[in-house]
Amino acid sequence: MHMKTPQKKSEVYDACPHCGQELSPWEKVLLSVDRALMCRHCWYRIILDRFEETPKSETGTKKSD
Repeated sequence: MHMKTPQKKSEVYDACPHCGQELSPWEKVLLSVDRALMCRHCWYRIILDRFEETPKSETGTKKSD
């Protein structure tokens, strides 16, 4: 019996959000890995948000009183 593992819905586009041109399967893979892609049809730069969670504080240290 084949069990599906639950996966979080990724924000990978099926088509360019600017012109609507459908992305090829290879472009979808590149977008999911690199998180950025330029549409070959309209030259729109598709950039996915790198941080899915809120970023942590840059200092990472707490002051002790």
